[in-house]
Amino acid sequence: MRSKASKIVNRAAMRGIARRLKKARKKVVFTNGAFDILHAGHVTYLEFARKQGDVLVVGLNSDSSVRRYKGDKRPINKQADRAKVLAALECVDYVVIFNEDEPAKLIAELLPNVLVKGADWAHYVSGRDVVEKNGGKVVLAKMVEGRSTTGVIQKILMGNRPRRRTRSRPRN
Repeated sequence: MRSKASKIVNRAAMRGIARRLKKARKKVVFTNGAFDILHAGHVTYLEFARKQGDVLVVGLNSDSSVRRYKGDKRPINKQADRAKVLAALECVDYVVIFNEDEPAKLIAELLPNVLVKGADWAHYVSGRDVVEKNGGKVVLAKMVEGRSTTGVIQKILMGNRPRRRTRSRPRN
C-alpha cells in the first residue's frame, strides 16, 4: 500500500505524473471538490469516480478557494488535513491542491481522459470543454440522498438531538 504522503503531490509533479500515466496508456480520471468533512456520500462518489478509469486524481480546493465560494466559516478542516484524509482512501491515487475558484486551468494542464462531477453540477462542469476537445469524456455521478457536508454541520450544531415526542395527556 502506498503511503498517504506519496499520494499528495504539488501541481508541477502531478503534470509529470499525468503525462507518464497517459504515455503508459492508463486512463486518468479527475474530480474535484472541497471534501471538507468527509462522509459516506463523498466515499461513494469517489469510489464511483475511480471505477471510471485506472487512476483517480482528486483536485482539492485550497482553504482560500473554499472560503471564496462557501463563506468565511468554511472550510472546517484545513487543506492539509483534508488532503491527508482523501489520500488515506484506497480509491484515491493522487491529491493535488488548487487555489483557483474552479479547476478549469488544472484540468487543462492534466488533460484527464475522464472528468467526473456530481449530477448536481450537470448545468456546468468546469473543464468539460477542454476534456471533450481532447477526446475525453465527462461522467456525472448520482448523488447519495441525504448526505452532504452542510447536513453534517447542521446536525453537529443541533447537537444531534432527536426530535422530542410529546405525550398527550388525557384531560379530566
